[in-house]
Amino acid sequence: MKNILITGAFGQLGEACIKQLSSRYNILAVDLFVPDDKQNAQSMALDISDPDAVAVVKDNFQPDVILNLAAMTNVDGCERNPAGAKSANVDAVKYLADGFKWHFIQISTDYVFDGKNGPYSEGDSPNPISVYGQTKWEADQFLESMECMVTTLRPNVVYGYTKYTKASFVKWVVDSLTQKKTINIVDDQWNNPTWTEDLAEVIERGIDEELKGIYHYGGDRVMNRYEFAHIIADIFELDAGLVQPIKTVELNQDAPRPLKSGMKTDKIEKALGIRPKSVETCLKEIRNQLTS
Repeated sequence: MKNILITGAFGQLGEACIKQLSSRYNILAVDLFVPDDKQNAQSMALDISDPDAVAVVKDNFQPDVILNLAAMTNVDGCERNPAGAKSANVDAVKYLADGFKWHFIQISTDYVFDGKNGPYSEGDSPNPISVYGQTKWEADQFLESMECMVTTLRPNVVYGYTKYTKASFVKWVVDSLTQKKTINIVDDQWNNPTWTEDLAEVIERGIDEELKGIYHYGGDRVMNRYEFAHIIADIFELDAGLVQPIKTVELNQDAPRPLKSGMKTDKIEKALGIRPKSVETCLKEIRNQLTS
């Protein structure tokens, strides 16, 4: 049984990966903080920006696969704290990969692109317009130079519904509409949203097939965030009238956002023999899980 070290294990994607992989692999789940109900022999707190601590964990656990889900993903926070973003998104990747000779899986982002001509294929040239995007692109480039087998996955608008994270767009929309709150959603940012559990299945297939290289992934079609929010409202039988359109520029955010984004999935579909699920299928499954 392979040993898999999962960093950032208690975010929304980490939860999905643990659920997907735990029956077949010996997992060590690490994160900066471990929730009280997740503290066991298969989990521990680890600051991956501490090279000595990372080295000790790697020496003791001897992973066959490192699945790096940890990152500073607060886009505006990265813009305000570029040093912190570099530490979390670039330096920590170097510490994890240092001396590692097996399979390294990195979760990158569509933010490595400028959002002018999406959806993007793997052959398109990155041109990040934010500190977050720049640091993730630096990590992508560093990993291309490594001798170990590297899989770099670039999803976009990753969503799930767990109690451990506030980062999920779906959770925020559902919680807000359940509380009868009016929410403003941008109608000029385009993506093909990616369900955490769908992505976790892709990651498992990538481990099985020893997938190597850069691959893009997302849902079956590109839509804007406003449209996505309306679909969420419809699936969860909530009041879509509470969802109001707004333009990105009106939000006055610290970091610029790629507007016309999304990821073309032809390459990974061919490599793994898969087809992305529709957003409706994924949202219905989330609702079923919540009500079962």
